[in-house]
Amino acid sequence: MTYLLSSPRGPLGLVLTRTGGIPLQRQICDQLRAAALRGRLQPGQQLPSSRELAAALGVARNTVADALAQLAMEGFLEIRQGRRPVVMALRGLEGDGAPPEDTSSATPPASPPRPSRWASALEASDWPFRVEPSTAPLAPGMADAREFPHELWARCLRAGARRADTLAAADLNRQPLRQALLAHLLRERGVRAGAHQLFFTPSAQAALDICARLVLDRGDVAWMESPGYGGARAALRNAGATLRGVEVDAEGIAPAARHWHAPGGPPKAIFVTPSHQYPTGVLMSAARRQALLDLAARAGAAILEDDYDSEFHYDGRPVAALQGLDADGRVFYVGTFAKAMTGDIRAGYAIVPESFAAPFALAQRQAGQIVAPSLQAGLAIFIERGHFSAHIRRMNRVYRERRDCLADLLRRRLGGCLQVETPPGGMQLLATFTGGQDDVAVMRRLAAAGVSCRPLSRHYVGTPARHGLFLGFAAWREEEMAVAVDRLAAALQA
Repeated sequence: MTYLLSSPRGPLGLVLTRTGGIPLQRQICDQLRAAALRGRLQPGQQLPSSRELAAALGVARNTVADALAQLAMEGFLEIRQGRRPVVMALRGLEGDGAPPEDTSSATPPASPPRPSRWASALEASDWPFRVEPSTAPLAPGMADAREFPHELWARCLRAGARRADTLAAADLNRQPLRQALLAHLLRERGVRAGAHQLFFTPSAQAALDICARLVLDRGDVAWMESPGYGGARAALRNAGATLRGVEVDAEGIAPAARHWHAPGGPPKAIFVTPSHQYPTGVLMSAARRQALLDLAARAGAAILEDDYDSEFHYDGRPVAALQGLDADGRVFYVGTFAKAMTGDIRAGYAIVPESFAAPFALAQRQAGQIVAPSLQAGLAIFIERGHFSAHIRRMNRVYRERRDCLADLLRRRLGGCLQVETPPGGMQLLATFTGGQDDVAVMRRLAAAGVSCRPLSRHYVGTPARHGLFLGFAAWREEEMAVAVDRLAAALQA
């Protein structure tokens, strides 16, 4: 029986290369598998022995033997002692799992899977923003990694790796971090919860996504601030919500009777950023917080509170978290370590009402939204040793100076065309246009000039009421901001 394929290449049409880093055994295996799948090797056809094939290819016999053994294990070859390898017939699906037999004379070409409607809609989404250069001045929402105590953090990580080995493997949310973070949040934010209500996820967005799915059914109405956080818009829509934008005034989200009586009725969930409204920076007043809790109680709605950068507050004392005022168990509190520490530390958290602790734990496991135990242990030690609070205190001084610097640069250089709103805290500020400029067009010109910002108009749910730019100051030093503001001035004059 003939077992060598006629080919200008090597035996069986194999061509091996010793450059590129792909092992020879894998190259032989991949090329023979492809030949069988494409019909170049027919069922029942004999191949050369491993000795013959190794000699023809100029490789070790064990290399060929390993490749043939792998193909035999996958069902492509039959190998028996004393016989050359034989190509096997590939078995398809049988019984109820087989597709209906094609009786047409021509077989239609195979088509790839179609994206779902959800996948198809992703391309049209405006979050996350894809035009901005994410690591250029004045990118908002970024902590300054240059100011972070990396050596202290490395020591805590090493100690955490040793501690993680001694903890129960089944505990996805490690108790030392739960206890350390809860003590910090109680002291600094007035948050009240048991350790079993606190969960750690790879990001605040992941936590928000789970919370939204736990409280919303498809078609339920959800309210969010407008302008507001694009990540919340994505999470609520992914949960199937009918989204309603609610205007923001000087005291925060401002629901009106028309929102309550809109089609679909009252909300099942309300998303807010009360500490520093995203993106305006407005601090929600105590009276508005209580009014929002009362409204949610009448509607039977959950409140999703994103406390994303509340550690940084510069004017007056920070107002306690909305969660700490909640007496009914309806506030889901979401936060992140990435803002207070550095963006490389991808860990968020959620504190959920008592009645949702068990469902969140199951949802977290099913979604695989889990933070590595060694990272959790390192974070716990970083907090326990006082490094977390010390870093936040120091960065409050640094970021306040940078906020004032950027606001002053903008007012002196561009006071005629920008109205600068100095926020009481946070990591970014809002500058609105006074001359009717298109903020998306300005953003694109700035991106081409190496300056990052976000357009205010893209943050609205529905028709934008104002145009402006969302500019970060936390990650950027004075000289960097000065250059960026000069480029902003040139972009506005273009």
